[in-house]
Amino acid sequence: MKSNRNSGDPASNRKGGSPFWEKMKPKKTERSIPREKTTTPKKPIISAAPNPSKSQEKGWDQVAQWYESLVGDEGSDYHKHVIVPAVVKRLGDLSGKRVIDVCCGQGFLGKMLRHAGAAYIQGVDASPQLIAAARQRHIDDAKQRYMVADACQPGVWADASYDLAICLMAVHDVPDLRGLFHNIARALTPEGRVLLVFMHPCFRIPQHTHWGWDEEKQKQYRRVDRYGSEHTIHITTHPGRKNSQQTKFYHRPLPSYINALADAGLALSGCDELFTHRRSQVGPRSKAEHFAAEEFPMFLLWELRHCPGLQ
Repeated sequence: MKSNRNSGDPASNRKGGSPFWEKMKPKKTERSIPREKTTTPKKPIISAAPNPSKSQEKGWDQVAQWYESLVGDEGSDYHKHVIVPAVVKRLGDLSGKRVIDVCCGQGFLGKMLRHAGAAYIQGVDASPQLIAAARQRHIDDAKQRYMVADACQPGVWADASYDLAICLMAVHDVPDLRGLFHNIARALTPEGRVLLVFMHPCFRIPQHTHWGWDEEKQKQYRRVDRYGSEHTIHITTHPGRKNSQQTKFYHRPLPSYINALADAGLALSGCDELFTHRRSQVGPRSKAEHFAAEEFPMFLLWELRHCPGLQ
C-alpha cells in the first residue's frame, strides 16, 4: 500500500508558492507541493442547465454556489496539494482515451485530464447548477461534454465506451453506493479502469474523528468515536450562520465499499493512502503534531478494474 507521505519533503510545512497546474504531466513526480494563500476563486455565472435528469436527485444543487466558490477552477486546498497530485501519478498515458468524470461537480478536473492527453471527457452530475458551471468553464472545448444525471440511476452515459472512470470525493455523498458502482462498471470498456478518491472511512469521519493531545505522553493522537456502522451525517456548510444549508455525508465502513464493488464486478488493483499536507506552526507540540500527521491518512485512493468472476 502506497502513501503520499514524505517526511523529508520541505514542502510539507506549506511555505509559500503556488500549485503547478499548467505543468502537471502523468509521468512527472511532484517533489514539492507548496502552499497557496487562501483566496476565493472567481466563479462563472451559474444558471439552470437544460436537459434535467429524470431522477429527482439533484445532488449538491442546494449548495452549488458555495461549492463553486470553494473548488473553482483548480480545486480546493486539499485538491491542489494532496488529491490531484496523487491522481496524476495514477493516470498514466491518456492519449486517445475516453474518460467519464462521475459526480463531476463543476468540472474542474477537465483541464487536468486534457493536459494528460484525454481525447474526450464526459462529465455527469445530479446538480443542474454545477453542470451549468462545468459547461461554461469548458465552453470552448468541444471534447468536453457535461450531462445532468443521477449517477446512481441507469443512464445513457453508462455505455461501455470509456477507458477510464474517475469519481473524486463523491462516493460518500451519494445514497446508493451499489447503484453508483454498477453504473461505473457499465460505463467502462472491458479493459477500462477506475480511480476513486474519498475520505478515509477509518480516520476521517465528520463529527466522529478528532485530533487530540495526550499531555502525559506528549503525543498527538487521532480519536475515533464511531466507525463500524453505516450512518448519515448532516454537514452544515456555514456553521453559526442562521438558516445555513446542509449536505449529507454517508459514512460506510470498509466492508461496505469492498462488497459493493465486488457486487458490481470491480476489483481493487491498487491503493494509496493520502496524508494531510498541513502542518502547525513551530512550537512545543509541533514535532509530535507533525509525526501524527504522517501516521494517520485522511484520504483513500483506489484503482479498480473489471473482474467479471466476482459477479
